[in-house]
Amino acid sequence: MPKMKTISGAKKRFALTGSGKIKCKHAFKSHILTKKTKKQKRNLTNSSLVHKFDEKNVKTMLGLR
Repeated sequence: MPKMKTISGAKKRFALTGSGKIKCKHAFKSHILTKKTKKQKRNLTNSSLVHKFDEKNVKTMLGLR
């Protein structure tokens, strides 16, 4: 059976934490920032965790399953 290939777009966007959860960046922080408030942009800066319903798909893309 062939090896599982990691999707290269996923390995650039997601990172595994020490406890096995998956970290990701927020969307909507790359352009058209003039109409967004300072508070909104500041809150989008922090990274978040992938939702538990999406974890299975992301782990498959990273070749962890």
